[in-house]
Amino acid sequence: MAPKVLISDKLSEAAVQIFRDRGIDVDFQPDLGKDKDKLAEVIGNYDGLAIRSATKVTEKILANAPNLKVIGRAGIGTDNIDKDAASKKGVIVMNTPFGNMITTAEHAIAMMFAVARQIPEASESTHAGKWEKSKFMGVELTGKTLGVIGAGNIGGIVCDRAPGLKMKVVAYDPFLGEEKAQKMGVEKVELEELLTRADFITLHVPFTEQTANILSRENLAKTKKGVRIINCARGGLVDEEALADMLKSGHVAGAAFDVFKEEPATENPLFNLPNVVCTPHLGAATTEAQENVALQVAEQMADYLLTGAVSNALNMPSVTAEEAMVMTPWINLAGHLGAFIGQMTDEPIKAINILYDGTVAEMNLEALNCGVVAGIMKRANPDVNMVSAPVVAREKGIQISTTNQDKSGVFDGYVKVTVVTDKRERSVAGTVFSDGKPRFIQIKGIQIDAEIGAHMLYTTNEDVPGIIGTLGQTMGENGVNIANFTLGRSAANGEAIALLYVDEVVPAPVIDKLVATGLFTQVKPLQFDVA
Repeated sequence: MAPKVLISDKLSEAAVQIFRDRGIDVDFQPDLGKDKDKLAEVIGNYDGLAIRSATKVTEKILANAPNLKVIGRAGIGTDNIDKDAASKKGVIVMNTPFGNMITTAEHAIAMMFAVARQIPEASESTHAGKWEKSKFMGVELTGKTLGVIGAGNIGGIVCDRAPGLKMKVVAYDPFLGEEKAQKMGVEKVELEELLTRADFITLHVPFTEQTANILSRENLAKTKKGVRIINCARGGLVDEEALADMLKSGHVAGAAFDVFKEEPATENPLFNLPNVVCTPHLGAATTEAQENVALQVAEQMADYLLTGAVSNALNMPSVTAEEAMVMTPWINLAGHLGAFIGQMTDEPIKAINILYDGTVAEMNLEALNCGVVAGIMKRANPDVNMVSAPVVAREKGIQISTTNQDKSGVFDGYVKVTVVTDKRERSVAGTVFSDGKPRFIQIKGIQIDAEIGAHMLYTTNEDVPGIIGTLGQTMGENGVNIANFTLGRSAANGEAIALLYVDEVVPAPVIDKLVATGLFTQVKPLQFDVA
């Protein structure tokens, strides 16, 4: 059955056609996002939801979406999506950060020109029939220092354009390395130095706990007298009341804002102040950008729904289509390893340690980690998946660590998972054979070679004669067919394990009969999600 996607905001017809061409059933209702009750009523029918800014994806909407797998936002900002609720629900949230980079960067530069030359006010005055040439004295950009806060995708484009205007660029970005800064032709500085040196300051960072109010009243007071401030990034990065006060005092010569703390902005401390340019969040509002982000979100969502490829997700590691082809067996293995330990562990887990050896150590480990954690968490919460599992683990205070190492044994690559509780450590390892099938290769340090089936039985015992016969006879007498039987032991007369792959769930009375023999220290039926 083809995946079904709802488009609840205005999106390009070309994007709609992409879904159809990829074999996805698409329902295009561009005004539905404005009716939250109707959206909540119908959202349960869809695997994917494509939106822009009008649709608000709340916890209530998500609660009514049992089949929803992915939300695609055509654009960068995802403030209209409850990402925590989506993650707990196991729904991937994607955005399109590259489709409107140039457009937003160009808007910031246009706003810089506008505030430097007071163009909006001069235009309004001239339209009114006035000729106030001497009133609108501006400043040149040539020779001025531009302070760029955030030199990532959009900020990087601004950094690239500014030298062409003969401006000197200083950039503050904790993630910008010295080598990259040199290649960009910018001087990397700390925030305090940027504030004291810049003639113009432009912001290009997301809104996070670290960036909220980054231009606070205190930091604005550190700026160079006569500075002009441009914000085309996100509202809430600047203390708007403090900025209004400094504009009135003359410390700040001008400001150009495309985004505001409260949007839609019908009232704001910056409104109606001289030499303040305001636009209604137009950073991405060009024909080219709107087309680009619409096409990009359609391609990303289609890739995920059809191939499992994850691009530009905010709550899940990205996995390209090429990676998905190679990694799918390993992701399946990761889930099986986690499921084994999850079903074997009754006490609260304190830590999960994952070892990647050989070829698998070079893969997308974040995605594999999610697979392991999801497998472990499924016992307590069957609805958990690779998106929600890390959130659940974090809420439970479980520490997750990884180690990767070069090939160290007979296998080209393997994964070993160890969980730590207050009582014990438990480990299991596995690999993927050339046929693409995952195998268990070690349990509790004991070497085995076990094919993984949907229904299995795990036993532990002392290495004594009669175990194989007892297992086989008990299964046979009770009509349980054994598809595969694997044994392993630590040493002669030491601890031994058996792993049986059976055709159906082993009934509880059969488990009781095995326990009653007194031969086994543990008898555990196991279930695995095997396609």
